[in-house]
Formats: sequence, C-alpha cells, structure tokens
Amino acid sequence: MARRWDTAVRECEITLHGQRFTYLRAGRRGPVVVLLHGLAGDSETWRPVLPLLAERATVIAPDLLGHGRSAKPRGGDYSVGSYASGLRDLLIALGVSGATVVGHSFGGGVAMQFAYQFPELANRLVLVSSGGLGPEVTPALRAATIPGSLVALRLVTTLTPRWVGNLLHKALRAVPSVAANDLDELARALTSLSHHDARAAFMHTARGALDFAGQRIDATAKLYLTAHTPLLLITGDTDAVIPAQHTIDAHDKTPNSHLAVFQGAGHFPHLDDPERFAATVAGFLNATRPARPDPSGLRDRLLAGAG
Repeated sequence: MARRWDTAVRECEITLHGQRFTYLRAGRRGPVVVLLHGLAGDSETWRPVLPLLAERATVIAPDLLGHGRSAKPRGGDYSVGSYASGLRDLLIALGVSGATVVGHSFGGGVAMQFAYQFPELANRLVLVSSGGLGPEVTPALRAATIPGSLVALRLVTTLTPRWVGNLLHKALRAVPSVAANDLDELARALTSLSHHDARAAFMHTARGALDFAGQRIDATAKLYLTAHTPLLLITGDTDAVIPAQHTIDAHDKTPNSHLAVFQGAGHFPHLDDPERFAATVAGFLNATRPARPDPSGLRDRLLAGAG
C-alpha cells in the first residue's frame, strides 16, 4: 500500500525562459506520467485522479503557458509545436528522461506533437477525448475564432452578473443529456477567462488550432509514427465537444493501439469516473513497455509514409 506522502498532491513552480510555469506533482516512485489539460483548462482538472495514479507512478500535471497559474505573456507563442517544446523543456529541467504523456482534448494534440517532435522522451501516449483526430468540434469553440469574438468573450466573462451565470449553470445541470462535469468545467473555464491576459492567450491558442469550419490541425496523417509507441485512446460515449467516433476511428487506424470507451461519460471521462480512469491508465502502464529511441526505424517509417 502506498504511504501517505506518496500520494499527496504538491503545488510546484519553476521559471523557464524567464516565464513562470506551475504544475501539480504527486508520487515519488514508479514511471513518470505527465497529464496535459485542454483548452482554457488547467492542471486542477486532474486533481481527482492525481492521488490515484500516484499510488503507482510519479505524476506531473503542468499548467500550459497561458493557462492556470502559469505565465500569460502578451508575445507568447501559443502554437501546438511551442507547447510541445515547452513540455520538453519542463521535463529536462525536472530531470525527467522519459514519460508517459496523457493529453486531454487540446492537450491530446499537444501530446501527439510532443511524441512526433521528441520521440526519445515519449515512453507511451494516452489520448483522452483528444483533439486533432477529426474536423468536428462543438460550435462554441468554432465561434471563438470569428472576428469580434474577443469582445464577446469579455462581455460574457466580465460583465454578466454572477447570479445570471449561476442560474444558467444550475438550469443546464438539470438537463439529463448534458454531462454535469462538462458544465462544471465550462463554468470554471469561463471564470478563468475573466482576466484579459487569459482571454488573449485563449484566443491565440484557439485560432491556431481552429477556424469556423472546425479543427484546423489533423494529426491522423502522422499517427503511423507512433507505431512503436504504446498508445491508449480513451473517450466518453456522450462527448458533446469532440465526437467519440474520432477516437474510435483513430484506434481502428492505428495497429496495436488500446481503446477504452467510458459509457455515460462526457468530454471529461477522468472526472466522470476517476477510479476507472486511473485503473485504465495503470493497467496500460503495466501491460506495455516504454518505447525506446529508434532513429533508423523512424527514418524507415517516414520514408514509408512518404511513399
């Protein structure tokens, strides 16, 4: 049985490139597992699963640049590639030589990009309700890319009376078809965007990955590069943000990948069923071996893909 100090969640901070990066950390033994949150989210979304995973692993959940308590520089690079590089820098600074990277929603796109850019650091890959696997996405996110959306977001997040937002939140929570955790996380995201710097960072990030037609970035063409990286895909079958079919199709296209569909779960399966989520990830860790750097094999896969 894990000791108490093994599973305690600690709030940590580090300065990289002159900018503050914050992260949650739990566990002091076992493989390193990195948890990446989604767009307009933060590391707190992983709070329920952190102590559960920490019984078997060392867990790190960063606030991506522009999110949570991390810095939100006006001139920051909020592209998916830059987020992947930032994760590389964080892991090296923390003395981590390799990790299982778990990415939720937009964080799934970052996780895939990280695995493509730095395969020597990606031991395994877990994609949770991941973006980048198909064009469809909720209209609310597509609307964030149209002209004038920054002004509209400011009106919603700063000028709408709190009691109105609370009333709407309670009303929507009473609708059976809407996952309660999805609404709670949406409300938390809107609260975080009440600050100008957070709104600006959100807009830069969203417009780099989305347009009014849907997701602009399609990572499925590169999934073959993960052929020798153990891959687990998790989705909720009632996800109203990104269709569960994206995850299922990615599993069908990727040999040797693992798939878990959480019945009755929405866009946040790790919140809808934290115990099952932690057990699924822990089982994946036990059943697979970390990928090993293979530069010549990567060259062969690239050439075969080009052909």
